This record gives sequence, structure tokens and C-alpha cells, in this order.
Amino acid sequence: MKELKKPNILNIDNIARSRLFQIQSVNLEFSNGEKRTYERMKPANREAVMIVPIIDDNLILIREYAVGIENYDFGFPKGAIDPGENALQAANRELKEEIGYGAHSLIELAKLSMAPSYFSSKMNIVIAHDLYPEQLEGDEPEPLIQIHWPIAKMMDLLDHPDFTEARSVSALFLAHRYLLQNK
Repeated sequence: MKELKKPNILNIDNIARSRLFQIQSVNLEFSNGEKRTYERMKPANREAVMIVPIIDDNLILIREYAVGIENYDFGFPKGAIDPGENALQAANRELKEEIGYGAHSLIELAKLSMAPSYFSSKMNIVIAHDLYPEQLEGDEPEPLIQIHWPIAKMMDLLDHPDFTEARSVSALFLAHRYLLQNK
């Protein structure tokens, strides 16, 4: 495979800011002399977690309002890794906040990029076993509805009209592979 040379960054301008995001314009020059301007979210070192919780023979999913699609979607519990936490600590905290369980066993399955042309963020996918009841107060504006989905029919989630988020679909495939390898 031919080695590619990274383009030179000619300059970066901050062009917009909201309460949560900062958008940058990045001017690049590629090794062949071609120049382009791209827009991206300002890179950040903060990562997030998505957890595939398993209790008995079921996956636990949540139904949550997603303002980007202006509808309720369902997928796996998720959230930002707070300063001072590692991915597994954040996963356990998010489980307690979003589904009212902690986990004795947390296993990192993968670290995924999310729209790398626009974001530097990473999502850590974690599977959680051996759950126990424990509730922490979360930051959700309304109670999250839990869905217990049989592991034996986990891939049927792909046909559900409300299971659409790419990160949850990726987590489903990673969990499926993990479960097949660890029967």
C-alpha cells in the first residue's frame, strides 16, 4: 500500500461557537499541491462511553429523546467520561445513572471514532456483566424507558425502526462478536 503524506495545515480559524461546540475552518495543502478548506469541530481530548449491559439473558437498552432527529430513539446507555475517570469508571457511573444498575464486570470492546472528518471524539464501547441494583442521579430531563431485549434475538434489533444510531449498531455488532467468542 502506498504511503500517504499528511497534508500541511496552513492555518486554523475559529469561525463559530456555541455553548457546547466550537467550529474551526482548517486550510490544508496536500502533497500534490492541492489546497482545500474544511470545517470541523475543535478537537477535544474528552471521550465518551457506550455500554452494552447484560442481565439474565437480555440486553438492556434505553429509549431517549434525540433532538437531532426530533424523535425518540433507542440504543445503549452512553455518556461522557468525566475528568479523572477512565472509560470503565465512566461506564459504571453511566449505568447507575441511566438504568439503575452497576456492574461487577466491565470489558472494553473497542474505541471508535465518530465522523472523523468532522470530530476528534472517541466512543469507548464496553460490555457490562454481573449487574447489581444501584441508582445514581443522572442529568436526563425525563425518566429513561428501559427495554429488555433477548440476547437470542439481538441481531433482530437491526430491523427495529427506532434502533438507528450508528454507534449503537456498532456496539451491537461488537457485543455479538464478543458473546460468540465467549460462549
